[in-house]
Amino acid sequence: MQRSEDRILTTHTGSLPRSAKLEDLLIRKEHGESVAASELDRAAGADVERVVGEQIDVGVDVINDGEQPRVGFQTYVGQRMKGFGGASSRPAFADWVNYPDYGELWNRRGMVTGKVFDAPQAVAEVEYVDLSEAEAECDLFLRVSDARQGRYRDRFMTAASPGIVTTTLLNGYYDSHESYVQAVARELRKEYELIHSKGLLLQLDCPDLAMERVGLYRQDPLSRFQEVVETHIDAINQAVQNIPPEDIRLHVCWGNWDGPHDSDVALEDILPILYRARVGALSLELANPRHYHEYKAFEKHPLPDSMILIPGVVDVKTNFVEHPEVVAERIVRAAQAVGDPSRVIAGTDCGFGTFAGWTLVAPSVAWAKLRTLREGADLASRRLWGS
Repeated sequence: MQRSEDRILTTHTGSLPRSAKLEDLLIRKEHGESVAASELDRAAGADVERVVGEQIDVGVDVINDGEQPRVGFQTYVGQRMKGFGGASSRPAFADWVNYPDYGELWNRRGMVTGKVFDAPQAVAEVEYVDLSEAEAECDLFLRVSDARQGRYRDRFMTAASPGIVTTTLLNGYYDSHESYVQAVARELRKEYELIHSKGLLLQLDCPDLAMERVGLYRQDPLSRFQEVVETHIDAINQAVQNIPPEDIRLHVCWGNWDGPHDSDVALEDILPILYRARVGALSLELANPRHYHEYKAFEKHPLPDSMILIPGVVDVKTNFVEHPEVVAERIVRAAQAVGDPSRVIAGTDCGFGTFAGWTLVAPSVAWAKLRTLREGADLASRRLWGS
């Protein structure tokens, strides 16, 4: 995990806007329609070329492939691993229950997406037998980005965490949630180690560590949810035991939708547990108006010396393009909370394309937001280092 002693580096959370053609192909494939592999490969390849170039053009330092070949940031696991079938039935999240008219507004959007709430479930022993899709995704990104060496600082590849897999692709086979999480961790370890072997930073996507408080564990006491977070962190540590912590970033958020979010768990209630993760960087959603104040949690629970903070300083759920001054203020505040600007990399709250078809921000606006991220980071750098 690279630090910078003279300027704030920038990155993002992972998913970036896909082309309409690629989204259509990914959704059709997930729904069981016949899609020619060659056509899907061409579309994914073209989109990876595009998003790598766009990231460099707007000034992103730590880049990735935008998750272009995947239908969803975690639901792709159901296509790559054995043991999944049928459909999960996820309970409604608190925002839809507490604000039914918000739910009606959401439904009127009429988005055609991948399987977000009805992903496959575990129906047999889960097993990661064939890593060819994961390897092909890594190799495609490496080929495209190798051609642009010198125009970015570092590269990362995302992967779903055991916890978000098991809370999305629900358990219809194992005798307990804990058994299921451990089984998934054992198998996902293969993908994690593959990514690391390719020389890429590994980012684990773990929205379950905050978001599921208003989902699967909405009606449970806080203490029960904290126990689940501990279980999921333990599973992560088991899965990454052979990867140096400094090569791993961990992303946590409260869910990528523009709802009230007034039932979200407080960062203070989970932050000490997050610190138990064997990772070198913590990526947190801190730009949205429900959680911006939670920099205060670092006063009570200081960031461990071994960790970098990647604060979300740009929201990904609205089409406002933040002013660079706003971005700079957020970065400076993060640096003050950590106490060392070299341990801050400016990022986004979440992804711009978490699922194919899940579009809250227009693609052109997403790229404008990433450009203003760079501009704000430059302003912050001058204030923090005086250069």
